Amino acid sequence: MSRVRGKDTEPERFVRRLLHQLGYRFRLHRRDLPGRPDIVLPLHRAVILVHGCFWHQHPGCSKATVPKTNSESWETKLNRNVGRDKENIAALRKAGWKVATVWECELTDSKALLSRLSEVLPDLRRRSEHLQALASKLAGVIEGTNLLRAEAASSVVRVRISRQQGK
Repeated sequence: MSRVRGKDTEPERFVRRLLHQLGYRFRLHRRDLPGRPDIVLPLHRAVILVHGCFWHQHPGCSKATVPKTNSESWETKLNRNVGRDKENIAALRKAGWKVATVWECELTDSKALLSRLSEVLPDLRRRSEHLQALASKLAGVIEGTNLLRAEAASSVVRVRISRQQGK
């Protein structure tokens, strides 16, 4: 249990990297909000909760199982987590915040993740399309640069070979 982290988990860092790449700026774990949400976007008045499927008992997920050993204790603990989540979400919505919950198992499906995030970030689609266009332009520039470097390198090699051969 000592290795279980409450903050900066891999799924949380993944969502943060994605949001940052899309140009969003956010705050982490604001103490003045109920439940200290994982990601807070004050400008958009939005909160993103990144939940592990096991710890928050994602309905219908294969990872949301109760361990067989000491199952009563685990069940109480996990049910308390689920209840606390519901209370915190209700309190956040009552305070006027838009809330999105991203589940650990959704991180493998980018379309599901973007649709989940677009619930609270209406301009997300426009930003992601812009980012994709920018990435393809950048890839073309990088590819062109690499071709120029390769041509320059091959001409340098040709010059060195010809000098060594005395031509």
